[in-house]
Amino acid sequence: MLYYNQKKGSVRLMVTPTPKKRKTTAIIDESRMDQIKAFVQGAVYCYCNVADQGSKFSARDLFGAYDSLWSATPLKALHQWHTDNDADDPAGMAGKDLGWILLDVLDSDVRLFRKSKEVVNVYEWLPSEGV
Repeated sequence: MLYYNQKKGSVRLMVTPTPKKRKTTAIIDESRMDQIKAFVQGAVYCYCNVADQGSKFSARDLFGAYDSLWSATPLKALHQWHTDNDADDPAGMAGKDLGWILLDVLDSDVRLFRKSKEVVNVYEWLPSEGV
């Protein structure tokens, strides 16, 4: 099921269930957030170009485990904000924020993604339905 995007005046391409959107807990200035979103979108594009059709991904897959060294990326601002604000688990909180940013990036994308809930939110690109 698709839903209508009043802001863009068109049918959205992300499959429902309509995603709940949340703001990040990290307070990041708009220009830095734009850099973070561009970085996330680039990772999604790379993943979609190399992944097998029907494979699923999450923020954890793209930016965690072996890819969790954020020091030379725009993502560092998320971790730094939580560190500077004495979070008990800066990496965990930054990861949660990144999950919400990923959802926002996918929801704004021209391609179609299916969202499902596992341990974390996972997404599947549906290439036959989108660009």
